[in-house]
Amino acid sequence: MTDPRGSLFTAHWGTFRVRLREGRPDIRPWEGDPDPPEIGAGMAEMVDHPLRIRQPMLRLGVHEEGPGARRAARGAEPFVAVDWDTALDLAAAEIDRVRRQHGNAAIFGGSYGWASAGRVHHAQSHIHRFLNCIGGYTASIDTYSYAAVSALTPHVVGPFRTMLLDQATSWDQIARHTRLMVMFGGIPVRNAQVNSGGVGRHTTRLWLRRARANGCAFVNVGPGRDDVPPELGAEWLALRPGTDTALMLALAHVLEVEGLTDTDFLARCTTGYERFRAYLLGEDGGQPRSPEWAAPICGIPAQSITALARRMAASRCMITMAWSVQRADHGEQPAWMAITLAAMLGQIGLPGGGFGIGYGSENGIGNPVTPFRFPAIPQGRNPVAEAIPVARIADALLLPGAPYDFNGRRARYPDLRLILWAGGNPFHHHQDLGRLVRALRRPETIIVNEIWWTPMARHADIVFPATTALEREDIAMTHWEPVITAMRQVMPPLGQARDDYDIFAGLARRLGAWEAFTEGRSAADWLRHLWEQTRQRAAEAGFTLPDLDTLRAQGMAELPPPQRPQVLLAAFRADPEANPLPTPSGRIEIFSRTIAGFGYPDCPGHPAWLEPREWLGAPLAARYPLHLISSQPRARLHAQLDAGPASRATKVAGREPIMMHPEDAARRGLAAGDVVRVFNDRGACLAGVVISDALRPGVVRLSTGAWYDPDRPGEPDALCKHGNPNVLTRDAGSSALGQGPSAQSVLVEVERCPDPPPVTAHLPPRIIFPSEG
Repeated sequence: MTDPRGSLFTAHWGTFRVRLREGRPDIRPWEGDPDPPEIGAGMAEMVDHPLRIRQPMLRLGVHEEGPGARRAARGAEPFVAVDWDTALDLAAAEIDRVRRQHGNAAIFGGSYGWASAGRVHHAQSHIHRFLNCIGGYTASIDTYSYAAVSALTPHVVGPFRTMLLDQATSWDQIARHTRLMVMFGGIPVRNAQVNSGGVGRHTTRLWLRRARANGCAFVNVGPGRDDVPPELGAEWLALRPGTDTALMLALAHVLEVEGLTDTDFLARCTTGYERFRAYLLGEDGGQPRSPEWAAPICGIPAQSITALARRMAASRCMITMAWSVQRADHGEQPAWMAITLAAMLGQIGLPGGGFGIGYGSENGIGNPVTPFRFPAIPQGRNPVAEAIPVARIADALLLPGAPYDFNGRRARYPDLRLILWAGGNPFHHHQDLGRLVRALRRPETIIVNEIWWTPMARHADIVFPATTALEREDIAMTHWEPVITAMRQVMPPLGQARDDYDIFAGLARRLGAWEAFTEGRSAADWLRHLWEQTRQRAAEAGFTLPDLDTLRAQGMAELPPPQRPQVLLAAFRADPEANPLPTPSGRIEIFSRTIAGFGYPDCPGHPAWLEPREWLGAPLAARYPLHLISSQPRARLHAQLDAGPASRATKVAGREPIMMHPEDAARRGLAAGDVVRVFNDRGACLAGVVISDALRPGVVRLSTGAWYDPDRPGEPDALCKHGNPNVLTRDAGSSALGQGPSAQSVLVEVERCPDPPPVTAHLPPRIIFPSEG
């Protein structure tokens, strides 16, 4: 029986009820979500937006002259509509040519995993499975979200994803036991609107309120007051961006010189503290990292630093760090220092104490859920051993064969000739977009599966139209959420759009890999297969899940509540010998012989203050005196649904808003609503001014995700008319250890733009249909 409230539909930003009204989807928040997101119902407008790609397309140069033609025109040329066989035949022929002439390592399989919350229609799984079935591809390692800390923590405490995220101290323990939460980068609930794989209930704000009601005090350390919910009454230490490590060192200095360090915990559970202590106190010939040393660096008075250190030692203290803090020059250092500071306090492994990296960065981190491993479409084994750090794709394209260092190994960039992309838009998450535009001229062929005319689709040679989640059957299930949702098809695919699975099956058939790719299953067969695997694993774990038909009838199912509290590293703390960590020493490594042995000048063997290339204390600040923070947006997920109503409502004069402190605006003669040019030596964009004292002076905030809108499409030095901050960010790794993005280490200047050109980001490119020829 059909639920009169509508079918359930889960996205990375929430769960909703959806039903058709006069042929159009009507989307409303699921009644079980206590804090529905702003992003919400924008999908209703986007399913048939003019930006939808309705049939296969070839770039004009490719249509007229064949693959590889007029590569410098990528991003600028019109597209020609073709039939599916024409597009699939050409794409398969190009994939086959490249793998035969240059080897499979010349193929880059790009996907970023945020395309769909469904377990079956997961673009990343399909593209990697397909490429593995035809001989492999060059892969990427890690994510733009937390690449620096992910490379660091296996050497220091353990794997980031499976330990520090999956086993993070749960929110119920924080709400019950934490008495002081010190938040580096805050806990911005705008980020907690989303969760990779889907969100059932948005709970981060509710848990923070519960902690507050139980007596927890909050200290927000960062350049933005609004990075925590106002109802928490948090004390705000308006830190200069990029100086978190200096402040943490000064806090550690107070603990050490005032005898507040837990020497027993350090002796039982850590190694290398004495090496770090010598650096901290200046006994290694350097300067003591005292509050007086740190104050002029980070902009926090020395007495405030001292007072905070004493409060931390006197309370059950949880130190948290947002992922954004490590997306910077030397981003490994604040993460390492946060772990070290927590170890010095000796509260790691205690309920409500220790550290956590990523609370609020996604909704699921810290959710009290039963640990359960959901099955997924198997990707197979990649025969190509080469893989590049995820944020180094432009380097790989521009510098084939060039050497680079990464996490203890020396490698060379592959010679990439073909890019196959599905489920992502690098024009959102990559840095220095002018450099990326130059890099995308080099591959001989770029093939993209996409729903809408994103900037990446506009730079492709062959474009396959993909379905939205409303146009197919799926199941949303992710290990950070207890809710499992049966996602029903609400409407037929628009135009000639196909599921990613069917697109890759079509390519596999032409390349002799259909049987290996599909295993004889349709997408519907895979859905039943995965759900039966899920039920079997549930039975082995001691609980029952309904059959697929029952799940669909009731709409959702839930995992049972966890049987015991989750406290990060509790077993290790209780008995370090019986429960050693997966580090070389089995302990927390405050000094790492492994990292020290790599010999990287930008990542020494213990946490240290290393001056960023761009920060408010750098000489470059004389020319570019504003530090740009490119935060996650509150009205969309990354760049998804940027053309939707929630995102459009936040625009200023049709452009992405840039927040400025009143002093900085007055100094430049700017008023709210002005269109400004934001610029540095790498590029420029336009934005609309919002004035607020929620930022410290000298800092501006321009959120990521505004679709790249060049005034001269295809030109690397074009002005972005819409406000994409990544025309300004520096395309350089956090360090040789992590090679993560360093997008938060950016200096800019701002000036009024008296005659701004119109925004065209949400208009499709020119399409040529066969009838026009």
